[in-house]
Amino acid sequence: MIESLLVANRGEIACRIFRTARRLGLRTIAVFSDADAAARHVREADEAVHIGPAAARESYLNIARIIEAARASGAQAVHPGYGFLAENHEFAQACLDAGLSFVGPPPAAIAAMGSKILAKRRLTAAGVPVLPGYAGSEQDLRRLASEAERLGLPLIIKPAAGGGGKGMQIVRAAAELDTALAAARRLAESAFGDGSLLLERYLPAPRHIEVQVFADSRGNLVHLGERDCSTQRRHQKLIEEAPAPGLPEPLRERLRAAALVVAREIGYVSAGTVEFLLDGGEFYFMEMNTRLQVEHTVTEAVTGLDLVEWQLRVAAGEPLPLGQSEVRFEGHAIEARVCAEDPERGFLPSAGRLALLEWPELPGVRVDAGFATGDTVPDCYDSLLGKIIAWAPERGLASARLADALASTYCAGVHTNERWLRRILRSARFLEVRHDVALLDQAAGEFAGPPAAAPEALILAALALHAGEGGAAPREPGAGSPWGLADGFTPNLPARVAYGFSWRGHTHAVELEFVHGRPAAVTVNGGARLALADAACSGAVVAARIETRRRQARYHLDGARVYLWTADEPYELLLEDPRTHEFSPSAATGGLTTPLPGVVVAVPVTVGQKVSAGEVLMVIEAMKMEHAITAPYAGTVETIHFARGERVPEGSALLELARDSGN
Repeated sequence: MIESLLVANRGEIACRIFRTARRLGLRTIAVFSDADAAARHVREADEAVHIGPAAARESYLNIARIIEAARASGAQAVHPGYGFLAENHEFAQACLDAGLSFVGPPPAAIAAMGSKILAKRRLTAAGVPVLPGYAGSEQDLRRLASEAERLGLPLIIKPAAGGGGKGMQIVRAAAELDTALAAARRLAESAFGDGSLLLERYLPAPRHIEVQVFADSRGNLVHLGERDCSTQRRHQKLIEEAPAPGLPEPLRERLRAAALVVAREIGYVSAGTVEFLLDGGEFYFMEMNTRLQVEHTVTEAVTGLDLVEWQLRVAAGEPLPLGQSEVRFEGHAIEARVCAEDPERGFLPSAGRLALLEWPELPGVRVDAGFATGDTVPDCYDSLLGKIIAWAPERGLASARLADALASTYCAGVHTNERWLRRILRSARFLEVRHDVALLDQAAGEFAGPPAAAPEALILAALALHAGEGGAAPREPGAGSPWGLADGFTPNLPARVAYGFSWRGHTHAVELEFVHGRPAAVTVNGGARLALADAACSGAVVAARIETRRRQARYHLDGARVYLWTADEPYELLLEDPRTHEFSPSAATGGLTTPLPGVVVAVPVTVGQKVSAGEVLMVIEAMKMEHAITAPYAGTVETIHFARGERVPEGSALLELARDSGN
């Protein structure tokens, strides 16, 4: 067995691999960039080696530095995790050349699937169904545009060397084609170092079904069932489950058999996933991920197996622990990816220090996390904080358990998506298996948060803040000196304390009224006077009876911010202080600002150029995603503050746009 293991990755997958490695008695070695010096995966390893600056190309994508780290630390094997170099055949070969065991497939198998173009040609010849498209070697943009016109619309453009949905562009109208091709090439080159593109007929609303396969170096090959990964946003999976619900058994067996054909065709070894698009009763090969998947956890939950242990044993030359007839499936498992992004601002990635991150501890629930309270979420990598997995004997109960777990997840300091994911899990379309990859495009409004702050949330926030300031909410009536009660006492007048909160651009006024040092009534935004009773703050929970109903919520105080979590919505409330209002330039006054830190990847306009409303002015890449800054109105570009390749802090003014007269 391998005795020492270096994980050439970061975040939750590094932590997850270390967990199995420790159980097997292996010495664990982490690598880290400048941005991850104090990261959780560094703390959890037996040893950690610095490999370079924050930029991935100079650290986690730098093969030479990772090989040197393995040599310096005395590692016997390297596990690539997923992402970064996990599907880079040159990295796998470099590990072998350095005398290291590579915990993954042979370089030739990675290369065979590394190019979607070559994979599509090969599997078509093997009889695996594929979508019509263009997988040719002529890759200039003019030829690609010509092939796109021949295929017809809608179509999808994919980086040939990519995976995980990164860089994909959907084209529904001819006017979008040139921009989409340019964006896909740019992302393909920056993310994968290869600008080759694949064109395919686009299926508007298929399901995304994938099959987990596993092989050893002795010719043994099994499948470990399939997963449904249809709940996606921007081609990024968010909720995955096993087994895939609602499939007729003959179709399920055909999918599993086709996946084994793919694995045999390329002489596969280790863990791999064959992905298909399911359209009605027909399925089409999409790609093979030659690595461990993010969602391997749901397969582990329904099989009772540890796929990382299997990978390590196969890498050490051992046979598969089980044959196909010995693999057992039990129950249903669903995973949700908790990401640092803001669902109320178009899912913009969010970075910063985690003032609080508390993961759920519930029966039937597993958490694979890469961050904890006090950690910093950098702006230069993907936004995944961790995964929550729920298992139950049947799908409905698994969904309910996962929804409860998401409601028991508390994060302060960055925006997160767990309440939004919970709304999807409890929706009729998901529970009745009427969802597909178009769900979040077609029904996004169904999962939006409340348009206004709930009055009870504002009241509980005021009570929590008052208690945090030394107020009287948790005290017994009559306790302590009246001079020590922060209850707004004024001779001959009601005792009142007023708070102002800002939430999503709106201000709210909450006035607490006290009797004998206890909160007795409240008004919100000058509305009706509501009776208050039994107000108390215990630990991190605030509760009160408002009129006839008892309400409670989890809270966290951080300076002028009050974080409050109800089952349905997280609130980040900023305590209003008129003395500290700051001016922020906006599009309304001609200044366009970046909503998040990132790097400028394109500036398609020049000073003096006239632009139309909606025209792209600049493209920012942040956390592996592109965000277009568009003109809010027709006008003339007066100033451009940043050039291509420059890093911009959050809130920076990017350019100035003079509004055309008459607009």
